[in-house]
Amino acid sequence: MPTDLRPIALPVTAVTCLEDRAHVERTALLDLEAGVQRLRLGPVSALAVDRTLHAELTSDHPATVLDVRIVRDWTPRGPVPPAEEDSALRHREHSLEEERLAAEQRRERLRARLDLLGRLAGDLLREIGEGAGSGESEGPRWNRELDRVDAERDTYGEELRAVEARLAVLTAELTEVRRAMELAEEEPAELVAHVELTVEAAAAGPVRLRLSHLTPCALWRPAYRAVLDGDSLTLETDAVVWQRTGEDWSDVRLTLSTARSALATEPPRLTEDRLTLKDRTAAERRTIDVELREEEISALGPAAVLGLPGVDDGGEARVLHSPAPVSVPGDGRAHRVPVSSFTTAASSEYACSPELSPLVTQVVRCDNLSGHALLAGPVDLVRGSGFTGRGTLDFTAPGAAFELAFGSRDDHRVIRDAEESRDTTGLTQRTVVTRTVRLHLSRFSPPGEQGDRVVVLRERIPVSEVSAVEVRLRKEACSPAPDTVDDEGIVRWDVSLPPGGRRSVTLVYELSATAKVAGL
Repeated sequence: MPTDLRPIALPVTAVTCLEDRAHVERTALLDLEAGVQRLRLGPVSALAVDRTLHAELTSDHPATVLDVRIVRDWTPRGPVPPAEEDSALRHREHSLEEERLAAEQRRERLRARLDLLGRLAGDLLREIGEGAGSGESEGPRWNRELDRVDAERDTYGEELRAVEARLAVLTAELTEVRRAMELAEEEPAELVAHVELTVEAAAAGPVRLRLSHLTPCALWRPAYRAVLDGDSLTLETDAVVWQRTGEDWSDVRLTLSTARSALATEPPRLTEDRLTLKDRTAAERRTIDVELREEEISALGPAAVLGLPGVDDGGEARVLHSPAPVSVPGDGRAHRVPVSSFTTAASSEYACSPELSPLVTQVVRCDNLSGHALLAGPVDLVRGSGFTGRGTLDFTAPGAAFELAFGSRDDHRVIRDAEESRDTTGLTQRTVVTRTVRLHLSRFSPPGEQGDRVVVLRERIPVSEVSAVEVRLRKEACSPAPDTVDDEGIVRWDVSLPPGGRRSVTLVYELSATAKVAGL
């Protein structure tokens, strides 16, 4: 079946960008003839996955797709004749090449002439030698001939040196011109792909084609921009898109999905896990081994992701849409695409956890009013003074609350001092460990600043998991008494500081263990 070699344009109209690839959709209007025919469409990206190629005709016109395939070929470098429409570099190369060819021919002629004059001078000297040996004396003629030969040899020798010098200049200039042409004009062979479509139409007429396929070398990640203005926060959600598929996406409908099409769908294999019971030894009955360990407070939601290897979507595929058509060049660089934006009321507090960091940080809390889940990603933080830094936003469901830290305050200082004492009672042989933590908070204010500032201090006390170890907070020894103590052992104070003020906070708690406990 003959194929129409004139390609029909098949532009990209919609893209669904997945976590590590893209689903590309193309549309074209075809003018079909009656019968079976084969059409050539494209060019398309040579990275298109053949097994995902799908074509359908979306029209009431009676037509059927019989076959669709991708055909790839290398486009060689075309000839470079010096035509009128060629660039100045090509004309310059042609003129230098002609001048060099003429100079090389002139050099060969001069070398032949000098060689002939050399042989003529040798013959003349041999004639002079033979004539002088036979008694002939033609001094004036011999002098005249020798002078004429030497003059011609000097003249042609000078011309040869000039021609060789000009050839060296031409060779160097021609090398520079060709290097410039290689960088500016000549393109290497390129792998180009076209779609060959075989259709059968009952009657002639127009029909619309919809073709889709997967393409690698494309990915996206979420990014945010948070602007704090007094008691309101504006959160802009963007998608950073990279693509190097070999073609540009111009004015396409962009959809962003967290689906992982590359993951296997087979369930994990189940292995046998046997549980056995055994009696404790006498030593295990006499002692209870305990240890102090640190655990992160767990909450509902997905597990934390170190770095950004993938899109954290909470275990469920999420789909976002760009509100307007976008263009993403295929240069492999990052391009930000706006997705959504909302403004909401925000509550702000100045918090400090001295055991972790001596800095007082401004923490902003607000609700997610974007209408979609906020995926984990970096956040550019902006407030009255401009860009203040970059933070991280965790996965947040629609309507849920989230927190953002807008950097530390340079006008606050916190000093933490901890001490420990150990004692054993005489009768019960219980070990009592008393720990005292003192926090000294200072506020450095410029002249004229007014108003108190509340700083939230948080410390932690151990939480026992066994009855043999008891933890007791000595509120009578704390100064001042904590405002709240939660089940996770987090102790909180709301400390009010005037301009230039200083406050001290003392925390005292006891760990009491029986004589059977070891390892405390």
